[in-house]
Amino acid sequence: MRALPFLYLATLLETTQVIPNNFHLLRPHSGLAGHNVEGIDCLSWRLAVETDNLRSWSLVPEDSEKYVGNYMLGRQYREDCQLVADTAYAYAKNLTLGDDGLDIWVFDIDETTLSNLPYYAQPQVAFGAVAYNSTAFNEWEAKGIAPAVPANFDLYKKLVNLGFKIVFLTGRSETYRNITIENLKNVGYTTWEKLILKQTSESGTTALVYKSTERAQLEAEGYRIVGNMGDQWSDLFGTNVGNRTFKVPDPMYYIS
Repeated sequence: MRALPFLYLATLLETTQVIPNNFHLLRPHSGLAGHNVEGIDCLSWRLAVETDNLRSWSLVPEDSEKYVGNYMLGRQYREDCQLVADTAYAYAKNLTLGDDGLDIWVFDIDETTLSNLPYYAQPQVAFGAVAYNSTAFNEWEAKGIAPAVPANFDLYKKLVNLGFKIVFLTGRSETYRNITIENLKNVGYTTWEKLILKQTSESGTTALVYKSTERAQLEAEGYRIVGNMGDQWSDLFGTNVGNRTFKVPDPMYYIS
């Protein structure tokens, strides 16, 4: 496996610690035009992931580790996220909301509103090219220091100003409720209608079924899901997905 240069990783970690809400203050690295390696076109692989043509994959291909790292830490990821957020806002600002406060926008959390890039950039994680370690990830999550995804944080603020109620619907365990609340507030997400986390009894339920069930419950309570944003297709597929869905790029992992 090809590790990213130490200075590259150190710059990320230092930047995150000093300015936790801006983790992209890095010069983009090379390789984003395709970065062909023998037997694999990394750009084509990422396209297949983002269009859901490639499903149920478990690891980023080893030879694409640097490509994915460069993408996630470079200009293109920022621009892709910004385009999604701008498209979502263009849609939202032209809507007429009801006067009953029941128009909601559903946000996923991990890689949608909060970023785990400081964790995934570590050599032992390698942007998803190393098998998922739940213990290590839970230790990172328990720190409650994930930075905001800038484009989506700006969208969140605009939606609140437009009058939307915000619902965070995440696959995070209920165990991490207080940590998640603190993390969200520390980076600027200060108001929301509901924060829905996965109960222990739902641990064996797929993300698609779990999120469909929770969205159905929201609609049963009278809420109207006007927008729905997530980094996984399981955030956006299933039932009761809302009037419009918006996919945030994430080539680091797949959740069914």
